[in-house]
Amino acid sequence: MANAAVRLKFWGVRGSIPVPERDYLAYGGNTTCVEIRTGKSIIIIDAGTGIRSLGMSLQEEFAGSKLDLHVLLTHFHWDHIQGLPFFAPLYSAEHEINFYSAHESDTLQSLLEGEMSTPYFPVDFDLLPAKRSFASLTKNGLRLTDATVYPFAMNHPQGATGFRIETGGVAITHASDLEHGSAEFDRSLRENAANSDILIYDAQFTPEEYPSKRGWGHSTWLEATRVAQDCNAKRLVLFHHDPAHDDATMHEILNQARQHFANTDAAREGMEITF
Repeated sequence: MANAAVRLKFWGVRGSIPVPERDYLAYGGNTTCVEIRTGKSIIIIDAGTGIRSLGMSLQEEFAGSKLDLHVLLTHFHWDHIQGLPFFAPLYSAEHEINFYSAHESDTLQSLLEGEMSTPYFPVDFDLLPAKRSFASLTKNGLRLTDATVYPFAMNHPQGATGFRIETGGVAITHASDLEHGSAEFDRSLRENAANSDILIYDAQFTPEEYPSKRGWGHSTWLEATRVAQDCNAKRLVLFHHDPAHDDATMHEILNQARQHFANTDAAREGMEITF
């Protein structure tokens, strides 16, 4: 697996809040964090509590070496940034960490500094030893050494950004957090996810739960299967699992989703997909 041209790994798959409980261990309780290796580039999507384990793994794997990391932030709701203060590479001067979002670079920097400011955290963000840069994503995309990231806006309270990542002949679309039902956003999602090898999709709610959660900014497993069919995705991965959905519930959700789109998985911590 280490020699694969493209490797996707899930370090945190939960939405809203971590659930470190026994009945959630099969799928995992950490909030969202996804790693994509493209050969020369390491791309990280979101900094939920899952980024802590990723950071420790990177420190061990690359001990004594310089890391050049690219962190894409979908938005700044707490479950997507709460692991960042515990991301070990930030505390090593030899590393370089590049942050990207839909915000202007100075706003992005200010938002991350605010998370670790007094009285919320004892170490100020601007005192961390790692070299850090901040950039705004544009419609023209972000071009890395061997990957291109195309951002697109999604329907979510206060806004969120999806990503289509093209590398090594593989297209991965990350679409979380979003709510279906807006013609403009739904059309944009399908256009950006067209012919994806992997579609990672926000499936926090069941169709039965959704009516009482309308406006909360999340979608359903059923809508996920419809999007996968519409955009001709090869594989669907359900993501951003609700903290109320234990392993038994997730098994049932996955079984139902596969009846509508056979090549469906539910993201689990530690799950890897390689190309």
